[in-house]
Amino acid sequence: MFSSICTDESSLRYSGWGVLAAAFTGVMVSFAPIVPYTFSLFLDPLHAAFGWNREAMGGAFAIAAITVALVSPLIGILLDRFPPRRIILPAILAFAIALGTLSRLTSHIVQFYLTFFVIGLVANATAQFAYTRTILTWFSRRRGFALALLLTGSGIGSVLIPPLTEWMIQHHGWRSGFLLLGGIAILGFPLTAMLVRNRPEAAILLSETHADVGVTVAAALRTAAFWILAFITILSAFSENGLVTNLGPILTQHGLLAATAALALSVRGGAGILGRLGIGLAIDRASPQRIQTLVLVLAAAGTLILAFAGSGWMALLGAAVLGVGLGSEADVGPYLLARYFGRRYFSVLYGLTWTAYAIGGATGPLWIGRLYDHAGAYQPRFIAYLAGVAFAAAILSLFLRSDENQTCCERDIAVSSTAVGLEG
Repeated sequence: MFSSICTDESSLRYSGWGVLAAAFTGVMVSFAPIVPYTFSLFLDPLHAAFGWNREAMGGAFAIAAITVALVSPLIGILLDRFPPRRIILPAILAFAIALGTLSRLTSHIVQFYLTFFVIGLVANATAQFAYTRTILTWFSRRRGFALALLLTGSGIGSVLIPPLTEWMIQHHGWRSGFLLLGGIAILGFPLTAMLVRNRPEAAILLSETHADVGVTVAAALRTAAFWILAFITILSAFSENGLVTNLGPILTQHGLLAATAALALSVRGGAGILGRLGIGLAIDRASPQRIQTLVLVLAAAGTLILAFAGSGWMALLGAAVLGVGLGSEADVGPYLLARYFGRRYFSVLYGLTWTAYAIGGATGPLWIGRLYDHAGAYQPRFIAYLAGVAFAAAILSLFLRSDENQTCCERDIAVSSTAVGLEG
């Protein structure tokens, strides 16, 4: 099917754009926009139905995040070895079924936890993590922009899915809300089945560079750059998930309507779209390390605004600033991984950074939930703490070497590329 293709990445006839469109659709209805951005919408209904407290319900999200942490490197190994559809398609089915079964919850919270455990097992095999390596095989000169477009799918989903879910909950109940999410999740299956595949090896070899060959996993783990990226990811995820999974109740406690809270989640996603597109265009032309610092500062500023948002316009402003920051940071991370360490073991290394993400993503909601249960309210200082964590990530990013200085990782790539050989 792809044996005779246009090789100009700037041309609309280039087959990579069709693969990207299918991957975009898959990401739009994946774990990434569905679970983090709708989780808080179910907290009040589930509390009313079963009496579960915030910390107990946050435990379900933590279980999913911890499971993601454990299985992401394994998913990365599978993606490096097998065609992507063999991994992604079964995961989409399992994810959709698990979401649908949440409509059958009973007062036994163990059922809630077990379902989120299953969701965590397949989460990253449905999201941008699973599609990114395929996109890397298709794009080199337009790589930053292609990755930005891919992750924009998550932004589009986070704009559309929360208000639709809130409407379903308000008019038909939370059980129908979970059924709706299961139906949405399956929408990525057809295009993924038809179009998502790695670029043919013959075409890859013609455009391969030393940086695309890559160092071994062991060599990458010996570098400071990898661990700086990992700790940035932990801090960013702690702040992001601690805030976003509780954002709906936080804003309604500030006196805003539930519909306004859902709109803020959508604004956060919409701002993420604009941020990602802008960053995607800039990242191929400017220092990605300094771009990362900028977007982390914006994430911290947006979180701080939301901590003291007492009106609808402040909530929407904070959500917009937060969206530009957190939405764009997710683009820079994989771009830097590919630049520092190459493509050969990209999915394994990306999986390890997702382990870091899951550690932060699991502890953030638990920490905020515990503070809420002890204080009986979301105090502004709790959210301000999250802003401080995001700012710490921005400071840490300053220790990443700029493009004009060749990093030890890049030197290792040049040296080891002849040893590890081309991907075959």
